[in-house]
Amino acid sequence: MGKLPIFLLEKLLGNIAGNDPNVLAGPGIGVDAAVVRIGNETLVLKTDPITFTSENIAWYVVTINANDIACMGGDPRYMLVTFLLPEKKTTSSLAESLFSDLRQACSSMNITLVGGHTEITHGITRPIAIGFMIGTLREGKFIRPSGARPGNAVLLSKRIPIEAVSIIAREASLGLDLDGRELEEARRIIFDPGISVLKEAGIARDHGGVTAMHDPTEGGIATGLKELAMASGCGIEVYREKIPILPVAARILPRFSIDPLGALASGSLVVCCEEECAQGIIKAWASSGIEGSIIGRITEKKELVLVQNGCRGSLPEFAADEITKIFLS
Repeated sequence: MGKLPIFLLEKLLGNIAGNDPNVLAGPGIGVDAAVVRIGNETLVLKTDPITFTSENIAWYVVTINANDIACMGGDPRYMLVTFLLPEKKTTSSLAESLFSDLRQACSSMNITLVGGHTEITHGITRPIAIGFMIGTLREGKFIRPSGARPGNAVLLSKRIPIEAVSIIAREASLGLDLDGRELEEARRIIFDPGISVLKEAGIARDHGGVTAMHDPTEGGIATGLKELAMASGCGIEVYREKIPILPVAARILPRFSIDPLGALASGSLVVCCEEECAQGIIKAWASSGIEGSIIGRITEKKELVLVQNGCRGSLPEFAADEITKIFLS
């Protein structure tokens, strides 16, 4: 379950030919959204589904799509959503709840809901949401995921893996060593500290010196870092001890033998920036109540290195997101 293997996806995307000069950022590994020029306007376009959970999917679909717009340096503006609902399980109250949550999520991020589609669909067992979002750019300038350069610092906002912890608490709560209060806090971690990276992306963009941004989702921080390195054509060196892990994650992930580096990490933002700007961005985040860490650096040699306990090894690869283990146990 989850994303196609990177080698296959790279092959498929490489066969998408296009020479339209108005496509400023097209399909590619690590590219969070498309950027197109239409007349005098430059727009950021994004689509993403929510499939791993059936709770709060309206909130998820707005937030996840908005995150990718923000990673390109854009401001999310307009949203279309498709809801696919299971037959024999769909009620009026379910539909009303989804639309209420959708309106609230859009309103909280100053996004206008402009359309979409809703249907009861054969062959699915839980609601699925697919979003399409349009964003705008300030002065038409965007941040390319391919912009990272050797010597850049690699920053991470918040701790990992926020989204994975919330989903586990919702979908596989039995057997977790958490009391009722702790379990509810784990479930609501998508709201506090939250899976939105709009604030930290905007702060980093406005601070300056940012060369690339990427939000790690499926496959976790390890896959996100690999995608960023591939997009930039560089290598990356990451320090395992510098990657902050949520305390609750350290308690519940071992129950399913989940490696936190490979688990859904939405809510954290990876930022590559000029080395001299790194501390300034970290301080700017801190002044807004956002934890930040310097976790590595971009290298010229195309190697994906994880330094752990002073030993250099390869950054781990995950054929599927580690969270899929909860559906197999």
